[in-house]
Amino acid sequence: MAARRIKPSRYISVDIEADGPIPGPYSMLSIGAAVAGVQDGDGFTAADPEEHTFYRELRPIGEEFVPEALAVSGLDRERLKAEGSEPAVALAEFSEWVREVSAGAQPVMCGYPASYDWTFLYWYLIRFTGASPFGHSGCLDMKTLYATKAGLPLRAVAKGTMPRELLSRRRHTHHALDDAVEQAELFANLMAWQGPGSPR
Repeated sequence: MAARRIKPSRYISVDIEADGPIPGPYSMLSIGAAVAGVQDGDGFTAADPEEHTFYRELRPIGEEFVPEALAVSGLDRERLKAEGSEPAVALAEFSEWVREVSAGAQPVMCGYPASYDWTFLYWYLIRFTGASPFGHSGCLDMKTLYATKAGLPLRAVAKGTMPRELLSRRRHTHHALDDAVEQAELFANLMAWQGPGSPR
């Protein structure tokens, strides 16, 4: 029997900024994405994370927000009510961008931590476009990836506990595109890392 051909995975680092803990009552206000690399049967190849990027600021979908969550991003809800992209338009544009940069491969969203960003991203994709270019499970959590390679309990992991050579030299600014690019570099470093004690 012939071996099944494995389709490559195109990893896309995604970061979102939101004004609360869950989608629906609260709004995703911005989305940034950067292609991190591709993995096939021969291994992982990193991409220049600034080469293929996506960024949109979105109109809020409701009136509720948590002031502390809003303050993290520094985004202005009143400005976004007037100037933000309609979510249906922005998410359709995002889906098309994902399909374009993933031609010939299966897109996989990666995030740090993926659980928060994926919750908003998947909900918005289904709510406003009816589908997800990542499917229902095409996401990878960088925190879990590090914990597994490092042999650590997940709750013991934070960026501050990681070897410095794994971290991007870019600042984490809470601007969705800045952070997507920064975390694409972290992801590429994690994919190349063999674990504690491995040569740099």
